[in-house]
Amino acid sequence: MTVSPAMEPTTASSPAVAPAASPEPAAREASARRFLMCRPEHFAVTYAINPWMDPDAGADRDRAVAQWEALRDAYLALGHRVELIEPVEGLPDMVFAANGALVVGGRVYGARFRHPERAAEGPAYAEWFRRNGFADVLEPEHVNEGEGDFLVLDDLILAGTGFRTDVAAHQEAQEFLGRPVVTLRLVDPRFYHLDTALFPLGGRNVAYYPGAFSPGSRAVLERLFPDALIADEADAVVLGLNAVCDGRHVVVNAEARGLIAQLRGRGYEPVPVDLSELRKAGGGPKCCTLEIRM
Repeated sequence: MTVSPAMEPTTASSPAVAPAASPEPAAREASARRFLMCRPEHFAVTYAINPWMDPDAGADRDRAVAQWEALRDAYLALGHRVELIEPVEGLPDMVFAANGALVVGGRVYGARFRHPERAAEGPAYAEWFRRNGFADVLEPEHVNEGEGDFLVLDDLILAGTGFRTDVAAHQEAQEFLGRPVVTLRLVDPRFYHLDTALFPLGGRNVAYYPGAFSPGSRAVLERLFPDALIADEADAVVLGLNAVCDGRHVVVNAEARGLIAQLRGRGYEPVPVDLSELRKAGGGPKCCTLEIRM
C-alpha cells in the first residue's frame, strides 16, 4: 500500500524530505477480444421501452449504419476479431448485440427479454451460437438481457436488476457459469441496464456512476472497488459508461469528455466514437458489442 506523506512516521533526527512527485499512471496492456455485432440494417425507433426512446423524434437508419460501421472499424483497427449475426427484419433493436447473451468460458447463457417487442432476439442469438459450434447454450428460465445486465471481471460477474433482469436470473447464471455473481440494484430509469451505468476497466476495477444505484449497491461497489473511476452525471447521461475496455484502450462515446480525461489520467487510451443516432434507442458502444469469452 502506498503511504501518503501525512501517514509516514517521523523522528526528531529525520531529515526534511520534499514531497514525492505524483506517480505516473500504471502501464496498461491490451488483450485481443472476440466480439459479435449486428449491423443496424433495420434500425428504427418505433416503440418506447426506455426513457431514451421517442418514436416521434425520428431516427436516421443510414446515419446509424455509418456510426455502427465506424465502431466496428475501430475494433478491427485495435486488433479485435468481429463476427456478425444476420439482422432480422422486424427487430429494430437487434443491433444491440450485448443484450443477446452472456458468454463465459465458451458457455452461452441465453437471453430472455422483458418486453415482447424484443422477445424474438433471444432465440435468434441462441441459434447463431449453436450454428457456430457452441454446444453448451442454456435457454434461460428467468428474464435476463445478457450483457446488458451482466458484466464480467476477472473473478466475478456483476449483475444488474431493477428494470429488466430478474434477480432469479443472477442465481441461474451463477449455477450455469460457475462464477460468483454480485447483485446490484439500479434505481434511475435512464440507466435501465447495468452497462449504461458501469463498465469493467480490465482486471479487477470498474468505472461507474453512483447515482444509478441504490444506497446498498453503492456501498457494495465502494467496498469491492475502492479505486474505481467515478463518473459524473454529465458523462453518464451521454451514455459515457456504455464503454468497452480491452485493458488499455477504451472505446467510449465522444461526448463524455470528463470521463475521457479521467481515463487518460489513469493511463488508458480512449478511443472516442460517435453513436448519437443509436443513442436515440438508448444504446452506445457496449450495447452494440457482445464479447465471446472462450
